[in-house]
Amino acid sequence: MSDISERDWRSALTTILEQLDQQQYMKMKEFLDKIPKGQRDKKCRVKIPQKIIECYGLEESISVVRNVMEEIPRRDAAVQDLLRPFVDKLRNKHDKENKGKKRKCDWDKEEGRPAGDQQKRCRPDMVFHQRDGNLHESDASSWRKRICDLNASGELELGKAIVGKVIQKSSLHTYRNSKDQEKFFCYVTAADETAAVKLMVYGKKHHKNIEEEKSYLFRKLLIDECCVRVTTESKVSETSPVNVPDDLEMEARTLVCPVCTVSEAKLSADKTDVSVEGTVTEINRGEHVEVKDERKKAKKKSFQLKDDTGSISVCMWGENTKQCKGLSVGDVIKVTNARTNQYHETVSLNSTGFTRIHKVQSAGIQKVRIEILGIVKATKKGTELEVNFNQQMTTLHVSSARLAKAFDLKLDGFKEILLNKMPLSADAVIQGSKIKEITAA
Repeated sequence: MSDISERDWRSALTTILEQLDQQQYMKMKEFLDKIPKGQRDKKCRVKIPQKIIECYGLEESISVVRNVMEEIPRRDAAVQDLLRPFVDKLRNKHDKENKGKKRKCDWDKEEGRPAGDQQKRCRPDMVFHQRDGNLHESDASSWRKRICDLNASGELELGKAIVGKVIQKSSLHTYRNSKDQEKFFCYVTAADETAAVKLMVYGKKHHKNIEEEKSYLFRKLLIDECCVRVTTESKVSETSPVNVPDDLEMEARTLVCPVCTVSEAKLSADKTDVSVEGTVTEINRGEHVEVKDERKKAKKKSFQLKDDTGSISVCMWGENTKQCKGLSVGDVIKVTNARTNQYHETVSLNSTGFTRIHKVQSAGIQKVRIEILGIVKATKKGTELEVNFNQQMTTLHVSSARLAKAFDLKLDGFKEILLNKMPLSADAVIQGSKIKEITAA
C-alpha cells in the first residue's frame, strides 16, 4: 500500500493548477490524453485534479503532472516546491521495491538487454535521453565527453563531442579582428545530466540556429584557458532532448550573465547586460509608450525590485510584458539578461530579447495595518489603492464591494466619500498585491 496520501496529493495538485495562467492551463490539458477530451473541456479547474487521479491513478498521476510541468514549462519554486515532496516519496517507494530484488524477465525484455547488464546503468559513460516520454540510454564513451569531465580537465580529445541542452543564449556582441573587421559572437550556456558550461559562440549563423530549450551536439570546439569556444569551424547539430536536473538548470542560467546586487547593477556602465535577484515591492500598470525614432507604440510594464543593497526599476517591453503575468508584490524573483539604462542620474533595467523572469519564492499571506492615501482607479468590480505599509508605498488591488463594506458605505459613490476621509487606516490580509480581507481600523 502506498504511503502517499491521496488527499494531500489532491490538495497540492489543486494549488499547483491555481498557479498556472490560462494559457499554461490549456496547454496542460492537451497532455492529459487519458481523460476524454469532452471531460477535459467541461471540468472546471477545481474538479480537474480529482479527474486526473481517477484516470491515471495516484502514483502515475504524480509522474504525469511532473512531466507536464517540465513541458509547459513551470520549473519555478511556486510549482516545484508543491510537487517535489510527492515525486521524492514516489522515487523512494520505487527504490525500496527494487532494492535487493533480482531483475524479472519481463523487465529485462522491456528494457531490451539481459539482466547482467543492470550495472551498466550506473556507469558514468551511460547517456540518458528523453524520447517519446521515456528515458533511453546509450554507451557514449567512444565519442562523447560529459560536461563535468570537460570542466575538470579543460580538454576535449580529438573526435569527441559534448552534448547539452541550451539553457540560455545572450544577444549578439561585436568585436574587431586583427584586420579591423567587425565580427559577431554570443554566449550560450549548455548543460547535461552532470554539469553546465558557458560557451563563446562565434558568427551570426550559429547565433541564429542555436535555440534555447533545444539540445545540441557540439564538436570541434576550441578550448583555452579563458573559455570554451564554438568557432565557425565547429560542428553544431540538434539532437534528442537531454534531461537536465533542476538545480543544474538554475545554475546554468547564471553563467551567461552572473547575478549581481542591485547596487552593482547601478554602478555598471550604460547598456551592460546584468542579472539581479530581489523582492518585488511595486508593480506599475501596463502602458503603451511611443518608441523613440519610430512611429509606433510599444507595450511596457515595470516593477520595482529590491535587495539588501537598494532598489531598481525593471522595465519589460513588448512580448516580454507577458512574463509579468502572475507576478505579485512580495515575490522573490531572478531577472536574467536585462540591460542597464542610464537616464540623467537614474539607472534602470530594460528587458532584451533574452531577458527571463524566474520566480524563486512566491509571496506569502500577510496580516498588516495599512494607511490608504489615494485611489488610482475605481470601478464597481475592483479598486486600486495607493497605500503605505511597512514604511513603503505600494499599489494594492481590492474588490470594490469588499472595500465599501469595510467602511460601511454603499457601492455607488463610495469613491468620493473615501477621498474626503483620507488618509484612512485599515487592517488587511494581503497576498502579493491583492487584498484578501479588509476592515476599518
